[in-house]
Amino acid sequence: MKDRKQADFALDSYLARIGLDTRPGADAGGLTRLQRAHRRTVPFENLDIPLGRAISLEPGAQFAKLVTARRGGYCFEHNPLFLRALQALGFDARLLLARVWLMAEDVPPRTHCLILVMLDGAPWIADAGFGGSYSPPMLLREGEVVTAPDGTRHRLTIDPTHGWMLERAGDPAATDGRAHDHDGWQPQYSFTLDRVEPVDLELSNHWTSTRPDTRFTTHRIASIALEDGFASLFDGVLTVTRGGVAERRTLSDADSYRETLQSLFGIALNPDEAARIASL
Repeated sequence: MKDRKQADFALDSYLARIGLDTRPGADAGGLTRLQRAHRRTVPFENLDIPLGRAISLEPGAQFAKLVTARRGGYCFEHNPLFLRALQALGFDARLLLARVWLMAEDVPPRTHCLILVMLDGAPWIADAGFGGSYSPPMLLREGEVVTAPDGTRHRLTIDPTHGWMLERAGDPAATDGRAHDHDGWQPQYSFTLDRVEPVDLELSNHWTSTRPDTRFTTHRIASIALEDGFASLFDGVLTVTRGGVAERRTLSDADSYRETLQSLFGIALNPDEAARIASL
């Protein structure tokens, strides 16, 4: 018998939201298919924070926002939702917490979550909620390397102090403002396999969404994976990378900001919301 939380998850509505008309199998191929579809359709964004709205970890609120209202969110919204979809499909999975090292000047706090998935007794990591270029699911094995459709490579290594380290090598433009200006290997985030409790998520989510002078409380961010690239809107600067070629332009007014959010990221704001965010 399925867990009650799994049974209560509206899986077909979620699959329709991410554009899948059949249920993926509970295997590596199904995991990859599901995560890719999620990243192609549900944007990474923090726009509720500059609008003065709290980021809820309540499952019903996350589903209502990301699925029903067709908005996006950041990792503490994406990955718990993605986890519930995985569990509803029969995957053995749980959340992990991570430290994001891109652009960090000191040891960063645990402000990211990802998912540990067990497939045929082997551990994998999955992540539908990181704002950088798409990172495919990976077998959790030292030295494992995967290449994303946009050419960005990801590698798993072991850091003697911080546990597992996910590294990236790719075009700096294919992030939402979080990569140094080179294409060599950079630490993206580190994590351990320690069990994560709900209170741990509450603490990390609260810090991330409310602490002054942090990335998510001082910037307006939206990004999404494209078929052959990545698009990001960082404050008023739009960057679209396709086939290794990046094009940038600055959005000049609230109308262009709102139209771009709708057409490229699928985020529908009303005129007042767009005007408030564009003026920040």
